[in-house]
Amino acid sequence: MSSTTLTPARSGTPQHTSDSGRGGHGPGRPPAGGFGGGGSWEAHEWIVPAHTYKMTMWVAMAAVVMLFAAFTSAMVVRQGLSTDWVSIRLPRILGLSTAILLASSLTLELSRRSLREGSGAGFARWLYVTTLLGLLFVGSQLAAWRELAARGVYLASNPSSSFFYLLTAAHGVHLLGGIIALLYLVARAGRISLQPRNATALDVTAIYWHFMDGLWIYILLLLIARS
Repeated sequence: MSSTTLTPARSGTPQHTSDSGRGGHGPGRPPAGGFGGGGSWEAHEWIVPAHTYKMTMWVAMAAVVMLFAAFTSAMVVRQGLSTDWVSIRLPRILGLSTAILLASSLTLELSRRSLREGSGAGFARWLYVTTLLGLLFVGSQLAAWRELAARGVYLASNPSSSFFYLLTAAHGVHLLGGIIALLYLVARAGRISLQPRNATALDVTAIYWHFMDGLWIYILLLLIARS
């Protein structure tokens, strides 16, 4: 029985051959030796295209849409079949919440435009404002819950209040994910300002944030129609 002996390369520089060759490796692929071979793993960077991140975000948003579609269906069916549905008066602060969230989308776009125009200071400033508005929106949602509690309307009071808390809480949790992304951008604002062409994280966050705005408008209209 014959045996084969693998001899490591003599130098630390990997020998590049054509992709069609048996020992070749294309751009973005590790050397044939992997971590233990003669090639240098550190010399090869795995670059993920920007459209991959955006596509991943669109898939995630599609999952969120299906979740809220299920909530909507359950709400409509529950109201149609129940005899204990008691409509609730929506807190007035929801109007302020909506204005805050819409303003945050505007400031985020102002931040992106400042970055495109080469104004690092303007980019960071509007980014800070967007993050603050996002936190204010969450605070206004908590105030809406407190207003309902002061009126004696709780999660288990009736089906209508249950869906109000469910829908607003689910939206709030998803919005917190966007706030975390904004905080990440704030922490890297200086680096992004120096490399505006590599602002993929900003673009993906903007897509998600605007989506959260649209989702909130939908939830608000649904609550108005069913209250």
